[in-house]
Amino acid sequence: MSLSIPEIVQLLNSRATTWYGQEAVSQLEHALQCAHLAEEANETPETVVAALLHDLGHIVSTKRPDEVPADGLPTVDDLHQFVALPFLRSHFSDAVLEPIKLHVDAKRYLCAVDAGYWDSLSHASKHSLELQGGRYDEEQVRSFEELTFYSEAVRLRRYDDLAKVPGQITPPLAHYATLMEQVKVA
Repeated sequence: MSLSIPEIVQLLNSRATTWYGQEAVSQLEHALQCAHLAEEANETPETVVAALLHDLGHIVSTKRPDEVPADGLPTVDDLHQFVALPFLRSHFSDAVLEPIKLHVDAKRYLCAVDAGYWDSLSHASKHSLELQGGRYDEEQVRSFEELTFYSEAVRLRRYDDLAKVPGQITPPLAHYATLMEQVKVA
C-alpha cells in the first residue's frame, strides 16, 4: 500500500493537474506553492515535505469525477488528512506525517484562537470547515496545543491558506522530490 517517492511524483504529475476544489489553481500548483512558502519561511525539510504532501489524500481518493457535486463543493468530509497516511508511513517520520494529519484540525484551532482567521478563509475552505466539525471549543484548543506537532500543523495550515495564487512561480516538483529523498526514513 506504500507509495515510493517516484510513484508519489508520478501521482502528483498525473492526477494533481485538475483544479483544486473551487480555487483558481490546480492541486499540483497548490502543493508546490504550499511547499515553497514553507521553504521560504525556513521550515525544516520535514515540514516542507509535509506542506507538499498535505492534500495527497484528495489525489489518492477513489472518488470518480461523476461523484463530485456540480458546484465543486463536497457534501461530506472526505477525511483526506488521514487517507494518504498509509501510503506515506513507510517512508516518512512523524515529523512529516503528523502535520499532514493535523492540518485540518489546525484550521478548526485557528478559527477558535484567531478572531480574524475565519474572515480570511476562502468560500470553499469555510464550507469544508463546517463539514470538518467547525471551530474548536476551549477544551479542544487545550488538547490540540498538547500535541507534539501542533505548531508545525498550524504553520502548515497558514501556508495552505496562502497557496492559492494563480500563476505563482515555484521551484519544480523535481526540487521537492530531492527533498523527499533527503528526509526519507526507509
